[in-house]
Amino acid sequence: MKIWVDGDACPVVIKEILYKAAERTGIELTLVANQQVRIPSSPLIKFLRVPSGQDVADNEIVKRLEAGDLVITADIPLAADVVEKGAHALNPRGELYCVDNIRDRLNIRDFMDSLRADGIETGGPPALSQTDRRSFANNLDKFLTNHLRNG
Repeated sequence: MKIWVDGDACPVVIKEILYKAAERTGIELTLVANQQVRIPSSPLIKFLRVPSGQDVADNEIVKRLEAGDLVITADIPLAADVVEKGAHALNPRGELYCVDNIRDRLNIRDFMDSLRADGIETGGPPALSQTDRRSFANNLDKFLTNHLRNG
């Protein structure tokens, strides 16, 4: 199993949690982004720079991931592609996307997009809170512990 990170939009605090988790578990972590991302010096932590453009990083992640891998992203369409390929997606607030919930998330996203297209101000998501950070760290730990236990 590998961990892939949609690196352009991933909050720094979440990246820090991921770096520690990679070192602790020995699982390879790759950040994919279209701009340089600072990473710690570690044989387990890699950075893959992709060209600029809409969904270029997302498409590269989907192309390279394998069933069972974990992708960190807040991008619902990317999460849907990840789940469709038999991998797992966890957002920076700690929600694990799966077959049972990804269609609902896509429908909500599409509905919000249509409201914005009609000129309705929907606002963005709230800032990442301490509770969100804890939830992410706890759910990441549970996922990785389960993976390491069950191979």
